[in-house]
Amino acid sequence: MSNDNTSTGFSHEKIETSNFLMIVLILLVVAIGGAVEIIPLFFQKSTTEPITGLKPYTALQLAGRDIYLREGCYNCHSQMIRPFRAETLRYGHYSVAGEFVYDHPFQWGSKRTGPDLQRVGGKYSDDWHKIHLNNPRDVVPESNMPAYPWLEKNLVDDAAMPTHMRALRTVGVPYTDAEIAKASADVKGKTEQEALIAYLQSLGLSLK
Repeated sequence: MSNDNTSTGFSHEKIETSNFLMIVLILLVVAIGGAVEIIPLFFQKSTTEPITGLKPYTALQLAGRDIYLREGCYNCHSQMIRPFRAETLRYGHYSVAGEFVYDHPFQWGSKRTGPDLQRVGGKYSDDWHKIHLNNPRDVVPESNMPAYPWLEKNLVDDAAMPTHMRALRTVGVPYTDAEIAKASADVKGKTEQEALIAYLQSLGLSLK
């Protein structure tokens, strides 16, 4: 009995006094725990198949999403409504994974300096969004969101869209050859503001 305790104590002491061994074991445990949680999700239809009615972003909406990311909008706005009464009363139906299968990467998150945007599609008019982007306080006096007046002047990079859409097709977004071929024409002459508004107006419509 004494020898067993001594052996066990020695093992614990060896682990606790060896930084390298402790790090290796921690990483091993985290890797196993993560695998147990993540791997099953790849085989669940609710997380890998689009919900009924979900369509890939149009070229203009996709350009708007790129601008949304570029300008850091995700730093203040989440796109994940939690399944709690207070959340669904304010924002609408809670978010489901099938809404985001064409998003790479998806924009879930918990940061809410501003309101959640997942169900913003169709909530306001295009004109409201234009005013809001040019000077948020004209429509929301208490807003601390910065203005984005340059979006009204900058044009979308139409030449980049076909390449972007082809890249997304390689990871499973079902863009057709015809959609990719006319992508440049679809966004040519469009402002970044128009593109961003098109993206915002698309959010959450499939589940609605």
